[in-house]
Parts: sequence; structure tokens; C-alpha cells
Amino acid sequence: MNPILDMSLNTAGGGAAQQVGHQFGLPEHQTSSALTQLVPALMAGLQRNTSQPGGLEALMGALRSGNHADYLDEPQMLTQEATTEDGDSILGHVFGSKDVSRAVAARASEQTGIGADVLKKMLPMVATLVMGALSKRTASVPSSASETAAGGFMNLLLDQNRDGSLADDAIGILGRFMGGR
Repeated sequence: MNPILDMSLNTAGGGAAQQVGHQFGLPEHQTSSALTQLVPALMAGLQRNTSQPGGLEALMGALRSGNHADYLDEPQMLTQEATTEDGDSILGHVFGSKDVSRAVAARASEQTGIGADVLKKMLPMVATLVMGALSKRTASVPSSASETAAGGFMNLLLDQNRDGSLADDAIGILGRFMGGR
């Protein structure tokens, strides 16, 4: 399983995933299914962003300066308006447009049977969960790490099939969400 997805589903006894499900009236299996579709799409967007000039540095800075891990440690925060605003901002950086977010929700809806409208509303919460999981994972990287060390760590985090290449993972995931329509 993707380590970020695993953290999103299981940190704090699964409290964050349970909070997401509760917020949208979904049973555990549907919440898990939604996260299984949405988290990889967000990770693919992050992979694309970190491959752009300055992208990795911007992500590492955001992870170090924000309190993103709190979303996993204190799941009740997920229902706050400020969390939705933070999630919308994250989505803007990750996907670049609301059209991409809509396409991700529509594709996830096809895969899960959950309404696209529900998944669109869920995406900001999921974005904060992903940033929270990444924040927890990067906490062990010293802030003085070189770009190469940080890049190697991010490759480890984001390389879903562990083949040493992020490109195939990003292309495959984005292809499923964008090209499968």
C-alpha cells in the first residue's frame, strides 16, 4: 500500500479517515474506497509539481513551515472551515485548476460509486490529510539536508511502485484520472 494512503487511513487509530467518512455520511468501506482513489491522484499531482523547477523546495518549505501533521493527530480539525480553506489552497497548488479537481472527482466517482459532488467536497479534506502524512514522513529529514538528499527522500515517498522512477507513477495515475474520461 502507498505509505501516504496507509498513514491517511490508519494514523491515530484511523481517526482521520473516520472523521472524513462521518463528515460525508459514508460508511468505512466507502471512505476507504474514496481515499484509495483520491490520495494517489493528489500524490501524482505532487509528483508533477516537485519535478518542476523550485517545486521540491516549495513543497519541503510548506511541509516544514505548516502544521499539517495536526490534521492526522487531531482529526476533529478536519471539519473546521479553516481546514477546508487550507485544503482548497493545497488543491490549487497541486492541480492548478478546478477543472482538474472536478475531473479527479468524476473519475473517482466512476471507480467508487460515490457521487462526484461528494468527492469534490471531500477533496480539500483529503488534500490536508496528504499534506499531514507527508509532513509526518518528512519530519525525520533534517532541515539542513541538501536538495539531493531531500529529493532522494521525496523520491522514496512518492515512487509508488518503488522502481526508482517517479515519471511512470505520475503518468500512470494522471492518465487514469485525466485520460480515462
